[in-house]
Amino acid sequence: MILAPAPSPPHRSFSFNCTTAINAGPGAAATTSNYQDARTSDHHNACLLSVLSQCASVSQFKQIHAQALRTTLNNDLILYCKLFHFISSRDIDYSFRLFSQIHSPNSFIWNTLIRACAQSHAHKSYAFLLYHEMLKEGRVVADNHTFPFVLKACAYLFDEFEGKQAHAHVVKLGFASDVYINNSLIHFYASCGLLECARKVFDKMPTKSAVSWNVVIDALVQLGEFDSALKLFIHMQKLFEPDEYTLQSVTCACASLGALSLGMWAHAYALRVCDATVRVDVLVNNALVDMYCKCGMLEFAQQLFDRMSRRDVNSWNSIILGFATHGKARVAFEYLDSMVKVDGYAPNSITFVGVLTACNHRGLVNQGRKYFDMMVMDYKIKPQLEHYGCLVDLLARAGLVDEALDLVLNMPLKPDLVIWRSLLDACCKKNASMKLSERVAKKILESEGSSSSGVYVLLSRIYASAARWNNVGLIRKLMTDRGVTKEPGCSSIEVDGTNHEFFAGDTCHPQTNDIYRILDMINERLQSIGYIPDLSQAPLVDEQDDLKQNALQLHSERLAIAFGLLHVKPGVPIRIFKNLRICNDCHEVTKLISRIFNAEIIVRDRARFHHFKDGFCSCLGYW
Repeated sequence: MILAPAPSPPHRSFSFNCTTAINAGPGAAATTSNYQDARTSDHHNACLLSVLSQCASVSQFKQIHAQALRTTLNNDLILYCKLFHFISSRDIDYSFRLFSQIHSPNSFIWNTLIRACAQSHAHKSYAFLLYHEMLKEGRVVADNHTFPFVLKACAYLFDEFEGKQAHAHVVKLGFASDVYINNSLIHFYASCGLLECARKVFDKMPTKSAVSWNVVIDALVQLGEFDSALKLFIHMQKLFEPDEYTLQSVTCACASLGALSLGMWAHAYALRVCDATVRVDVLVNNALVDMYCKCGMLEFAQQLFDRMSRRDVNSWNSIILGFATHGKARVAFEYLDSMVKVDGYAPNSITFVGVLTACNHRGLVNQGRKYFDMMVMDYKIKPQLEHYGCLVDLLARAGLVDEALDLVLNMPLKPDLVIWRSLLDACCKKNASMKLSERVAKKILESEGSSSSGVYVLLSRIYASAARWNNVGLIRKLMTDRGVTKEPGCSSIEVDGTNHEFFAGDTCHPQTNDIYRILDMINERLQSIGYIPDLSQAPLVDEQDDLKQNALQLHSERLAIAFGLLHVKPGVPIRIFKNLRICNDCHEVTKLISRIFNAEIIVRDRARFHHFKDGFCSCLGYW
């Protein structure tokens, strides 16, 4: 009879029971040769395996391994497979020592060690080395359990070359139709940014599981193909029920697209259909908080966050950044305090991006300096480009352009295009000297990746404000020579679950006539209250003011607002999503529209949210 180890004290009682179990009955063994044979072979190994099944720590495991070394042969693969399976997930270094003692490891042992390396942060590079060694020895052939672990390591290391080699071996060995391997291949290619390869693997799969769909949908989301992800999700629903992984990916896509209806459907689905574990899942709830923040429903996001039974650092980061982009700096600071004092989490690098963004959108220079110093001094977080970018933008937009430039020139990291563009934007808005503006522009044009059209537009605007039309023409010629085209303004609005997109001067929408009729009505109402257009950001050419005004009236957000006035029910906010920063004139016009038509209008532009109501904007004119 095998004695079970007593629960306490574990070390001593386990040692006693292990020895007793292994050596049970040495005196009785002399009675018959049959019993002695059983004790020295199958029964002895069964005793070891039974004790191993009750093993609860590495120290106990080492006692069992010591007994095995003294009393068994190392060619007993069943016993050593069990030993190896236990220790591989607990002590990788000991696993390698045990592996070296096995004379002819089978595929299970090779696969187990490869898996252990793939799951270890410090040993992932060994996974493919082991795979190479296994092929080199030639005693064992890779099977369908080998490749998922190898590909997982390649995905983590972004090792495109080795991963493609593994893919070739998959095809060569006849595993091209294996669902689990193909799922791993999709994940590998997506991790390396090779979306076309990932889709090709997915499309060729003869059989797909729910995991297959989840992996490819997540790949599309991670690589910014949000529309494609949602289309694939709609197709998936015909075959499989969404799970928490599906909902997380879909919600992230909705957040990026501003697809509020589908995002709310995902939330309702989680509440109605999924079990309690999904409803309280931290990753799902984090995605929902982020989605509501990015779709302009900050109150929903706050309510959901406050009701979460479990939160992590990412939960706090999502809500803090949400408050920041909506201009709620004071509340963002309060939640940072609660994060530290109530939940006991230390803020990380992303947290401070959110806090500094909150300072930036309110022009809180002193608080921005304070939190930047707190990040470095109190939490020992090394500032990244994102942190410097927030601080530079904060200083520059507050009119401290020289101080911002000094920070850029003396920071330990090479400034990127975003930081230089922040400076140039401030030069444009704060009417900085032409010499300083040209100096900043030169830095941008000399930097890598200076193909952004926004840089040229800002420089053109600076020249236009000084009536230097020849220089404006030279900038346009430079854009043509370099193949740079101005990014068109695009605004979207969702009505009854359907997304409608508008470009500046758009006449392609089926309801164009109705939209322009509403625009004419808006313009008449604006003129009746004495509205004077701001032409400072009109087309940068030396032309008549009435032509410039006409161009402003056809900006994409105005078309979207007109469509919203046509179709959005009274009392329901009109939600507009724009790819560029809203211009001065459209900002003023939207404030007036909110008062004239008694409408709440929420605009998410490239930088932040603007909540327009009763003739006022939440940004208080600072954006």
